[in-house]
Amino acid sequence: MNLFPSLYLPEPSDPHALETDPPRRQDSGTGVLFINLGTPDEPTPQAIRRYLKEFLSDPRVIEIPQWLWQPILRLFVLSRRPKALQPRYQDIWWKDGAPLLVASRQQAQGVEQVLAQRGIRVKTALGMRYGNPSIASAMESLRDQGCERILVVPLYPQYAASTTATAVDKVNEYVRQRRNQPELRFVKRYADDSGYIAALVETIRAHWDAHGKPERLLLSFHGIPKVTVEQGDPYHRDCMDTVRALKLALGEDGGRVHHAFQSRFGKQEWLQPYTEPTLREWARAGVRRVDALCPGFLADCLETLEEIQMECRDAFLEEGGESFRYIPCLNGHPSWVNALADIVQRNLWSDNFSENT
Repeated sequence: MNLFPSLYLPEPSDPHALETDPPRRQDSGTGVLFINLGTPDEPTPQAIRRYLKEFLSDPRVIEIPQWLWQPILRLFVLSRRPKALQPRYQDIWWKDGAPLLVASRQQAQGVEQVLAQRGIRVKTALGMRYGNPSIASAMESLRDQGCERILVVPLYPQYAASTTATAVDKVNEYVRQRRNQPELRFVKRYADDSGYIAALVETIRAHWDAHGKPERLLLSFHGIPKVTVEQGDPYHRDCMDTVRALKLALGEDGGRVHHAFQSRFGKQEWLQPYTEPTLREWARAGVRRVDALCPGFLADCLETLEEIQMECRDAFLEEGGESFRYIPCLNGHPSWVNALADIVQRNLWSDNFSENT
């Protein structure tokens, strides 16, 4: 008698079906999955609410017990914040859609084209940790194209648990549900990668050639709670690696470079110095011309186009500053697409390359 029926699969209808040779395995391909944070599908309160609900329900983003946080999120944040954010999203929305989505797609598609020109055949897909296109749909796309090996490239140069780690979690969640799992490889960080730094320097120099040099260049990174760093998150160190590399690459202009952290949420202490208070303090101290760059963001989004380009500019000018200029993110800049292709190529399986590579 079978005491454990759940442990046994049903008998095949043809008892000799498994004795024949199985179908020949098709040649497997390699895919590259790029992951960014995400964006609402459209600048409406309903779409913003869906996005925020998923984003702010991630325990890696809000490290508060869910039994305590969820009532706060649902009763206070989601009931008010989407309507307040709607005009801000409308202000930064591009003709082709959300800036983050448009620019991230340019990067993913650009890398595939650059690698093809080098004789390296890969398929690329873009997935968003929150919202659409989802990581699951991107993984399905690569699987449908025959990709048995997938390189995962989070579009975050600096590693943090609240960005890179949760993206990796979501990939593994998808894979855990598959019987036939792909081979995976992950890129963890590229905070001081030479190509990434060179692309940033190129955009800075081009801006200065067109508009002149400022007194100071502020590198504004997204902040995280200070306690997470004390618990072992390497994000602050990665940001400082980027700052040091940029200062060195700018040569004698490296002395203009300063850094700060933006987008603080809640009352607890986050990484300091804070961006807006820093700008206000500079203006009161007599600094008149400031440029700002957000090297931790590879694609423009609400935090760059609205918070920095608009809110922080207004704060600086209110305190007596005369000129505040925002230098856009790398987005689809050719130098960055080539540098990202280099990062991908270095992390691909070696037998994926063609003979002339």
